[in-house]
Amino acid sequence: MDLALFDLDETLICANSNSLWMCWLVSQGYAPETLIGEEQALMAQYRQGEIPLETYMNRTLAPLTGMATLTVSGWVRRFIQRDIVPRVYPAARERLAWHQQRGDTIMLISAGGEHLLTPIAQRLGLHGALAIGVEIIDDRYSGQPCCSLNGQTGNASHPADWQALRQEARFHHTWAYSDSISDLSLLEQADHACAINPDAQLLQEARQRGWEVSRWVR
Repeated sequence: MDLALFDLDETLICANSNSLWMCWLVSQGYAPETLIGEEQALMAQYRQGEIPLETYMNRTLAPLTGMATLTVSGWVRRFIQRDIVPRVYPAARERLAWHQQRGDTIMLISAGGEHLLTPIAQRLGLHGALAIGVEIIDDRYSGQPCCSLNGQTGNASHPADWQALRQEARFHHTWAYSDSISDLSLLEQADHACAINPDAQLLQEARQRGWEVSRWVR
């Protein structure tokens, strides 16, 4: 049995899940319209390495401050059905099914909040998600991540989590799927690295290292 680690945004789905979530919150009247532009600007700064992930998470978690976990769970279910499921690449579904038929353990791994990633993983039939914890106090969201995230970038922010999982379960091999150069460390440490719709930097690395390169379309 192998371990398969999938990035979500632009790998399994043709969009950024957190950006979609911001738009959904605004469309339902749960957040101001200005949040969409703020999120886009913060994401651009984060990708350029100009701000830490903690700054991005603090702002995008703000609309959940004081909200009951059961309420947010209902929101997330509706969001996933409307905005995530229709955006899953057909080829991604085929690759997930292939891993499932092999009996592999399949995980999402992302620098996103577990309030979104865990239910998305469940909806797609995966075994779980390695994501950023969000703080809950008395069954209500505080609007903060669980711990300091300074210095973390990309899905390589969870190396201890997935490496511990790999060692504990004694997987034969590890597969890793991503579109972004920010996940280079993850791909380097996998037995089978797969660049899906890679950005220019990742495409160059993948070609030099002989990794699988795939173009998944809707």
